[in-house]
Amino acid sequence: MKAIGGNTIRTWDTTNLKAILDEAAANNLAVIAGFYVPESKYLDHFYRDEKKVEAQYNAFRNVVLRYRSHPALLMWCLGNEVDFPYSPKYNRFYTVYNRLLDMIHADDPDHPVTTAMINYQFRNIMNIRLKIRGLDLLSFNTFGDLKKLDEQLSANEWLWKGPFLISEWGIYSPQESRTTAWSAPIEPTSTEKAKYYHEFYTKYLPVNNPRFLGALTFYWGYKTEVTPTWYSIVGQQGARTAMMQEMESCWTDRQPQHPAPAVERLLINGKKPIDNIFLSPDTVQTAELKLATTDTARLRILWEVTDEDFDPDTSRPCTSTMRVSLLRTAHGSPSARPKKKALIASIHGSMTDMEILQRLIPPFT
Repeated sequence: MKAIGGNTIRTWDTTNLKAILDEAAANNLAVIAGFYVPESKYLDHFYRDEKKVEAQYNAFRNVVLRYRSHPALLMWCLGNEVDFPYSPKYNRFYTVYNRLLDMIHADDPDHPVTTAMINYQFRNIMNIRLKIRGLDLLSFNTFGDLKKLDEQLSANEWLWKGPFLISEWGIYSPQESRTTAWSAPIEPTSTEKAKYYHEFYTKYLPVNNPRFLGALTFYWGYKTEVTPTWYSIVGQQGARTAMMQEMESCWTDRQPQHPAPAVERLLINGKKPIDNIFLSPDTVQTAELKLATTDTARLRILWEVTDEDFDPDTSRPCTSTMRVSLLRTAHGSPSARPKKKALIASIHGSMTDMEILQRLIPPFT
């Protein structure tokens, strides 16, 4: 990360925090250390259980006391997407949260404390102002709604006049994207992702707002969330993607010596993902990957067909990999359910170690 111009990382919890802080310090990077806080809705499961609450308090305090003097520590983040409701029935949650916040400030007055919320939500910020004492700044996890963030903050400056951070941002999320007829989100190609990143970085980050402290791109590494490739900036084997190249270009003004292969589209039987691709079993199909790159001599393309396990009811990822979504009609009785599949095409440049992960989401079975 340091090599491409990054300077700060953020954790969601304290797992392996010592190793993360030490490695960050060795690379002159700063760390926003996160504390996992159960969502406010878990009143009976957590907040009314005195033993769990006390164990959390003691564990968090031990972490603060242990790492408050670490040179890589930048700030603490008390909770990720916790939600801050108004109803008095949540008073117990606020009592527990404020006690943790007071403890961090008392034991470590040298580092600010924030919390990360989904997008700009007036309700959340209002309740933070009414019910929480002493957050030093607010942080926002935002994707497509990044376009509205600066306007929302400026219009409601009377509500929050303090500093703010964008704790997660990137391309459009699966929830903000077009879907197939069976509700699978259509994933952009890696080339499209890089273009979206450039657009968001140059047009929508609120760099002229004096209260803006910075923005953290999501997700540094390889992470399955709806699909294994939607947010992953790094390939599963560590290969760089077009998104990483675009990040480096934006952060350093350096253009890549070996640009990643440019993907135009992935077709099945001449159809695009939005065309809702239905296939019959035991038939031959044709997949076509179109590139804008003219020099393809040193490229190799890997194809993979996997189960498409996206759950439209929960919008949660399942364990199987997913790429191009297709629907394959079923053999047998009329009650037999079609099978959802995914086609993955990844392009590897043997000389540049660039990897483009192209996901198509048409249905086939």
